[in-house]
Amino acid sequence: MQKDNPNAERYISIARACLKAINDSAENAGSREQKIQAVYEAIDSAFQSEFADYRQSVAVMATVLERIASGQLDAEKAADLARKTLDRQPESTRNTLMH
Repeated sequence: MQKDNPNAERYISIARACLKAINDSAENAGSREQKIQAVYEAIDSAFQSEFADYRQSVAVMATVLERIASGQLDAEKAADLARKTLDRQPESTRNTLMH
């Protein structure tokens, strides 16, 4: 992944977590299955951590869209609510591709 990619930091963070889990599992006692499971858990944890902002932002935006779709707001209020919601989203979720 190239450094100018907006997700490079996420990728690097996840890759480091994976490598750490692999190294830790090589040093620790345990069955092969336990070591593989530890690596899978580290990968999952890294992904969950890196995409927490996205999940939260999507949940907030879904609530706002439901409110707008209910038809209870006039066009000006709906547009204002949409703008305010977009302004409050985390920086890490703005205008970047997820893959």
